[in-house]
Amino acid sequence: MTSLAAGFTTPQFAPIRETFDAMLDADPGYSAQLAVYRHGVKVVDLVGGPDSAADSLTGVFSCSKGVSALAFSLLVQDGLIDVDAAVATYWPEFARHGKGGITVRQLLSHQAGLVGVQGGFAMEDYNDLPAVAERLADMAPQWHPGSGTFGYHALTMGVFLEELCRRVTGERLQDMYNRRIRVPYAADMFLGLPESEEPRFRPVKYVDSPAAGFVDPGSIAGMSGNVQAGQLLELPNIRSVRAAGSCSGAGVGSADGLARVYAGAITGIDGLPAYLTPETIAIMAQEQIWGLDRVFCDTSAFALTFMKPNPRMDFGSAEAFGHDGANASLGFADPLYGIGFGYVPAWNEEGATGGRAMQLSAAVRRVVLAGA
Repeated sequence: MTSLAAGFTTPQFAPIRETFDAMLDADPGYSAQLAVYRHGVKVVDLVGGPDSAADSLTGVFSCSKGVSALAFSLLVQDGLIDVDAAVATYWPEFARHGKGGITVRQLLSHQAGLVGVQGGFAMEDYNDLPAVAERLADMAPQWHPGSGTFGYHALTMGVFLEELCRRVTGERLQDMYNRRIRVPYAADMFLGLPESEEPRFRPVKYVDSPAAGFVDPGSIAGMSGNVQAGQLLELPNIRSVRAAGSCSGAGVGSADGLARVYAGAITGIDGLPAYLTPETIAIMAQEQIWGLDRVFCDTSAFALTFMKPNPRMDFGSAEAFGHDGANASLGFADPLYGIGFGYVPAWNEEGATGGRAMQLSAAVRRVVLAGA
């Protein structure tokens, strides 16, 4: 049959087109982009469906955290951040209310118990980093840090990354990312979408209202999801929010943009060397915590901000690291296989086990292993 997807694959990765075409054939409304790099060379670049184009950009939600963590890794690599130091070493106000012993390692692996505040944050609040950081510094942990409990810090993790960068460099993390990663590696993955790129932006689409079922707004899960203020799944669809580029979830990009930033980190691309050293990757991508996530009430695994593969999110080898988004977008690097991967759907869809991103990542690994 004639391929339903536009774009290309190398001959070795032709089975990925077949898998993607089958998804398009099964659902005429399905629209998405898919990109894969192998050892720094693009091997898959596909787009299909009525609501995605080769040059379109859309919200990638918490994939933003993974991209931000790549930039934060440069602070570790440069010796500006010691992940075993207390957070208060760099951010003295953070020590309030018994938080003086919390390390950067604990904070960035979702163990600090600072998933949100009662009352929540308006989405525009995330554009005022000092004010949001001050509210978080002035709160007590919602569980005892260091107890082994962890829970997904959905909207506060980006604040921690941003504030630590601001404290040690005086520069916005978004600006450092732009200067050291996005521009030199020509990646269509933005933490702060410029006005000039707005014509390419397509809002994330929803079959139903983005509102989920009932979650007690005062619970830990409710605070993590910012339920009291709402709009969590509208983050990138708000122009002022995507323009500011909150590292928690306001990033905008393409599948190729996601794949390029991850490939650039581990193998380099287009003649440019990898921007992270193996030593930095070993620090940032080492699994820190695995088990029952206090927010999800399901299994999760985290490195330092990055998600790690686990049975619920089986996206790569034990060496892989990356992050998904609330709409089931996914970006990751897998050093074992030399892969940089990006997947961005136009419509909000279910992710995790059995999701399309997981199926496509598995198909990529089957091709790699068959050719090994």
